Amino acid sequence: MTDAPANPSARLAPSEAERILARSRKWLIALLFFGTIINYVDRQVLSLLKPTISAEYGWGDAEFAHFASASQLAAAGALLFVGWLIDRFGVRLAYGTAVGLWSLAGIAHAFAATVGQFVAARVALVAVEAVNTPAAVKAAAQYLPIKQRSMAVGIVNTAPNLGNILAPLTVVPFAVVFGWKAAFIVTGLLGFVWLAFWIAGTRRLRALPRAEAPGEGPARSSYGEALADRKTWAIMGAKAITDMFWWFFTFWLPDLFNKVFHLSQSELVGPTALAFSLAALGALTSGKLFGVLLDGRSVNAARKTSMLLYALVILPIPLALTVDSAWTAAALIGLGLFAHQGFSTNIFGFAADAIPARRVATVMALGAVAGNVAGFGIQEATGRLLTNGIGYAPLFWVAAFAYLAALGWIHLLVPRIVAEDGDQPG
Repeated sequence: MTDAPANPSARLAPSEAERILARSRKWLIALLFFGTIINYVDRQVLSLLKPTISAEYGWGDAEFAHFASASQLAAAGALLFVGWLIDRFGVRLAYGTAVGLWSLAGIAHAFAATVGQFVAARVALVAVEAVNTPAAVKAAAQYLPIKQRSMAVGIVNTAPNLGNILAPLTVVPFAVVFGWKAAFIVTGLLGFVWLAFWIAGTRRLRALPRAEAPGEGPARSSYGEALADRKTWAIMGAKAITDMFWWFFTFWLPDLFNKVFHLSQSELVGPTALAFSLAALGALTSGKLFGVLLDGRSVNAARKTSMLLYALVILPIPLALTVDSAWTAAALIGLGLFAHQGFSTNIFGFAADAIPARRVATVMALGAVAGNVAGFGIQEATGRLLTNGIGYAPLFWVAAFAYLAALGWIHLLVPRIVAEDGDQPG
């Protein structure tokens, strides 16, 4: 597997070659979509089965918070190398290898004989799964034209939410019948099914030509080069400010429904699925909204207007803790997750548009490091707030205004976003 721009369809008639290329691009989007679903199903198994696993290993809220935060530190550490690996070995090889390794790590949970072995399997899973987002964004930047790229990033960014929807609807009933260990084995095996399609479906891809800025050559990216760019710091800051709340809801939403609304493990499946269903719509609408806003406007105006709209949508999220119905709370939280995914998709699009393709994975990896380090902090803060009886309210109030702060940070560092390949309205 390589990402060389060689054209395997060169001997075909132009029209036939174009059809093959178009099919390959659709396959790429579909494979990134399903790979990301598998990624998030694997992640959600632990939080969904928390009551059963915690009882077996004797974990409380504080222990679960430490465990979650340690997993995020593992992801952050892995991400320091992920961008370099993807840029060095290419999306096809790096992403395919990663899915195979994280699937093995997921299966290993079922065979852990001690808590230490379970933690080791989890850390390995989370560390290798860190490849997913940088690889997906790089693939979009490298293989798709800008208009298809924005929609593709939006489609792929719905996958985490669909994974979070499918996981409670499938994993919990499956674990009730077959046991929690079987749930880890089956979700792990899905990755190997995907891998076979990835190998077959990406063979005919070729990279788009991308113009380099004056003085830039085809050399590999470096962290020093990336960190010298204000756009990198804009993405890192925005990811840190916003991703901490995604990790908070991903880890703690089932527990919130259990503690605040007194739902059992089976009863919380519906509200959890509703919240993440709305999140999926946020990512889809972002891809469409950006395309509409781009018509007759600059990339800068389209991106920032879209981000502003989503930042305003999340403002009512603290009301979720004031209602009596878990379903109403799920709708309000889902609206916030809708806004998060819309905003997040625009960050990905900003990176794919404005960062040179040869260092997109490196920049996205640095952004993910920032998001995971912030996630570590919020996991520890959540454990302390719950253990001390304060509850979830402070986290919801900070979440309400975080996205306006993230947009302000982006605008401060990058007053004008310009598409790297020049493919934008004049």
